[in-house]
Amino acid sequence: MKLNIVPARTGVQWVKLGVRTFFKQPLALTGLFFMFIAVMTVMSMIPYLGSALVLGLLPAATLGFMAATQETSKGKFPMPWIMASALRAGRQESRAILILGALYALSFLCIMGASALIDGGQFAKFYLDGGSITRETLNQGDFQGAMWLAMGLNLPLSLLFWHAPALVHWHGIPPLKALFFSFVACFRNLGAYLVFGLIWFSIFMSVIVITISAVTVVASAESAASAVMPAAMLVMALFFTSLYFTFADSFIATPEEEIT
Repeated sequence: MKLNIVPARTGVQWVKLGVRTFFKQPLALTGLFFMFIAVMTVMSMIPYLGSALVLGLLPAATLGFMAATQETSKGKFPMPWIMASALRAGRQESRAILILGALYALSFLCIMGASALIDGGQFAKFYLDGGSITRETLNQGDFQGAMWLAMGLNLPLSLLFWHAPALVHWHGIPPLKALFFSFVACFRNLGAYLVFGLIWFSIFMSVIVITISAVTVVASAESAASAVMPAAMLVMALFFTSLYFTFADSFIATPEEEIT
């Protein structure tokens, strides 16, 4: 396995490939994404352990969607059980993916703990447990400080885990090395990832604005708010479909370990 350095414009290509692949099997990939969200939502309802379990399974779930994208790009139909690819690949790989999940959950909860030192845990409780939040709380300096700290710390965490599950699955890299190689790949190709992220952010915001504007014209503001969630979920499904291509272009497989 070798690191591949790509120009910044490759970020545009990743978005195009993700969208093109999604529309090869739009119903299947949308169904897999909603299944993923549904499972995570149900798990999050488990008292005390729900949030930690969801965080721990995110690396495996992300890999499952990348595997589904790979199948679709080859002209195959992604079956539901492909979402469990990491846990069906053998004992050694399952253990490695679960280690990644545990590390991710622990790291994320530590970030939430750090944010709680600023605002007494208000942001962490809102982020992990959901629910409503008052405008007064949102405007509090402590709450905003905790939010920005969490966002700032989450960026390097995301870079560490961006490719780690795929490196474990397709290249057999041990968990800690996979985290290191993932961070290096994202840092060395930072231009492409910035372009990739900015495009998806622009698409997401544009879809939200267009959805709200269009629905408000023919219905009420309440209807517009209800329409935002499905539109946002569709964009997220498209985004997740494009993740596989960021990995495939960032690493070159040696002949004996070609991605199959």
